[in-house]
Amino acid sequence: MATPVFELKNINYHFGTKQVLDNINIKIYKGDFLAIVGPNGAGKSTLLKVMLGLLPLQTGEMFIDGIKYQRRASDLKISYVSQKASAFNAGFPASVKEVVLSGLTKQKHLFQWFNKKDVQKVKDILKRLNIEALFHKNIAELSGGQQQRVLIARALISNPSVLILDEPTNGIDAKHVSEFYDTLEQLKKEGVTIILVTHDIGVVVDTATQVACLNKHLHFHGSAKAFKSLDQVEISKIYGYPVKFVDHQHERECCK
Repeated sequence: MATPVFELKNINYHFGTKQVLDNINIKIYKGDFLAIVGPNGAGKSTLLKVMLGLLPLQTGEMFIDGIKYQRRASDLKISYVSQKASAFNAGFPASVKEVVLSGLTKQKHLFQWFNKKDVQKVKDILKRLNIEALFHKNIAELSGGQQQRVLIARALISNPSVLILDEPTNGIDAKHVSEFYDTLEQLKKEGVTIILVTHDIGVVVDTATQVACLNKHLHFHGSAKAFKSLDQVEISKIYGYPVKFVDHQHERECCK
């Protein structure tokens, strides 16, 4: 039987007296595309940060590639795009080229410089995301949506085996959201394990293979097909407010 890329056992997390995660058990396998959905304040970002080691384990256990996590770096190539990745201050002294190149830093030895092949990788990944025209731009001069796409390029340039994204389409216009989901679908076909926190249930319907519906408790974890079959009343109970699906060309999105 295959070993999960991530396995969480009995994970609980508190901020002071507030319990954010309650007894979370989940397995994520190589090549899965897991969409984590749920209302604001449901603990989705907290769960990602626990998985990434950005927050310490309080109770429970985590295994990465079958090895118990003990705050040591994993051999997995993991790239992460955070929810606030696009918050660059005015005057931030870096070009798009430099920001995306920084995604290769871990692959370089001490004092090893970037070369022409590395620069070509930047051009290729920017082209893949349809933002090659931004190559020489200063990152601070871009819109929030453009900055977010640059940070996605930075995450992808190292060819990660696991890609973790927290609300990556915030501030991105509809056309480029559609292109971004197409890119994720291609990465899924290439065997990349994708973990995506999203409010956009359209990605669940069209692209994800697995869904985790979280609201402090893990109310649902299964296939996207099984999630689609849930009664809307049942989903509304999880979210705590009425939820309906709205169809449009590329995706469906869940909204109040």
